[in-house]
Amino acid sequence: MEQFKLPKIDMPPFSLPRAVMETLAEAETKLASRPKLLRLFKNCYANTLETTTKIADDGTTFVITGDIPAMWLRDSAEQVAHYLPLAREDADVRRIVGGLIKRHVACIVHDPYANAFNETANDWHWNKDDVTDMSTLVWERKFELDSACFSMRLAYNFWKVTGSAELFEAGFKEVMKTLVSLWKSEQRHAERSPYRFERDNGIEGDSLLNDGLGMPVNYTGMVWSGFRPSDDACEFHFNVPSNMFVVATLRQMGEIAEFVYRDSAFVKEMAKLESEIDRGIRTYGIYRHPVYGPIYAYETDGFGNYSLMDDAGTPGLMSIPYLGYASADDPTYVRTRKFALSADNPFYYEGRFAKGIGSPHTPPKYIWPMALSMQGLTATSKQERLDMVAMLEATDADTGYMHEGFHADDPNLFTRKWFAWSNSLFAQLVAKMMKDGEFE
Repeated sequence: MEQFKLPKIDMPPFSLPRAVMETLAEAETKLASRPKLLRLFKNCYANTLETTTKIADDGTTFVITGDIPAMWLRDSAEQVAHYLPLAREDADVRRIVGGLIKRHVACIVHDPYANAFNETANDWHWNKDDVTDMSTLVWERKFELDSACFSMRLAYNFWKVTGSAELFEAGFKEVMKTLVSLWKSEQRHAERSPYRFERDNGIEGDSLLNDGLGMPVNYTGMVWSGFRPSDDACEFHFNVPSNMFVVATLRQMGEIAEFVYRDSAFVKEMAKLESEIDRGIRTYGIYRHPVYGPIYAYETDGFGNYSLMDDAGTPGLMSIPYLGYASADDPTYVRTRKFALSADNPFYYEGRFAKGIGSPHTPPKYIWPMALSMQGLTATSKQERLDMVAMLEATDADTGYMHEGFHADDPNLFTRKWFAWSNSLFAQLVAKMMKDGEFE
């Protein structure tokens, strides 16, 4: 990323909501015996609000990813996820998160294929020469299947926490219909999709082959994706964890359609699509591994080719219970998790300071703090969660924050010193453990 000269945007500071301040004060007591963890938590818990969040004049919220002045749908939703439990009691948290959901709705209406957006139609782009149907509001137009799922998940969870359906009144149903139509089109990408993407920058994973169409896939019932959550191009274009996320999202959208809109026909339409995708996962997305038995593949093309790996980004195979697709004790997930946390996963690394999952997006032997946080969030034992927190404490390079990736043998070698999503996911893990009394 250093090769690009990034523009700057002004993120004016504002006072932290009362409930956020109370959580930070609570940490002073619950983490008193662990001063470094206390410092990390206080820094990371407030980081999104202190450095990346802007309330617009129209009442919407714009959240940049950190060191890039654009809003990723995926990142921004996860950057505020750890504040959601406070939304019922704190009007300021409701305003901030609700404003972000409204901003997401407007962005998806504008371009459901885009992954990242500008604050205004200022014509800033990650690469101005991308060959795709770009607009002045879009920062980047890599179609990543998971992006809009995060928007829907955030809205659903906001509804469940606050009990308020106010966000579903202004165009939200049309956004759901737009996504259902798009997912249906992308089940048969080559025949029905208008989406193309090419980038001539010499980086193979930044562009789609076959004149921007991507390599051929077989019909499976799953939904095609151009790019992974890491923003790297898919090797095989049915990304299994992203399709799992669509299944979980359709269940949530179906609940909204049933209890908010009372639209039985739309509920039925979404249930049918959910069934088609889920059948595709179970039929084409499971690989019979000679060591682990049946496990979920990371990607497939439906022709019998598989990518057997896991990536640190969410959604990934590690995050299946977090997404809501299957439980942590699901036998196929348990086997898949063992694979992901082994040397058979080409992006699992072990070193002097840490062991965990990295990504082809970063250099070899770089472990992602997000992967360690997700391992903790999906762990079934208190000890594993404590082990993940201890590893995260030991690998922050004494910066007081999480990073994108760090070298397993030397945490002082790291990428992205300001990566708010990583800070938020770590804060989510520690906050959950504090609530459950696991540091006592």
